[in-house]
Amino acid sequence: MTGKIVVISAPSGAGKTSIAREILRRNPTLRFSVSATTRPMRIGEREGKDYFFLAPDEFRKRVAAGEFVEWEEIYGNYYGTLQAEVDAALVQGRHLLFDVDVKGALSIKCKYQQALLIFISPPSAAVLEERLRARLTEDATMLARRLERVPMELAQAPQFDRCVVNDVLERAVTEVQEIVEQHLQKS
Repeated sequence: MTGKIVVISAPSGAGKTSIAREILRRNPTLRFSVSATTRPMRIGEREGKDYFFLAPDEFRKRVAAGEFVEWEEIYGNYYGTLQAEVDAALVQGRHLLFDVDVKGALSIKCKYQQALLIFISPPSAAVLEERLRARLTEDATMLARRLERVPMELAQAPQFDRCVVNDVLERAVTEVQEIVEQHLQKS
């Protein structure tokens, strides 16, 4: 049996990580696909569980060697998915859930056509901005950079297999859960 891929993507602040965590909790056969990054480890994060934390030189070396399914520089840090990790999981029949940016999601779909891409959309750009401001994780410069990316990210939604509006978190989680269950049950 070959594993399946589910990708959840959205602009920052749309709720993709909250939804992804709940989908993982509800689906014991799904495993989180751990990405690599050059950004500093945050409090509570663990190597190999949240990310593979790499030095920028090591990351660039792996990019040059073609070791990533997808990668991107975002806000001065590199993020990417190591192909060896994905291929090993799929061969073992494990199902993977990705929580990645929009460009990364589309790159995964190019490499793994069977992947299910779910776009999490905010109810509006204004609500998205409110959510970003309320989480207090970015300074004004970083917030502006995140907001600058939103139009490009929202424009990619039609390229995804499914789109779920996160106006009420529990309702969005329920909708994503139904989509994921259908995908995992396909032979």
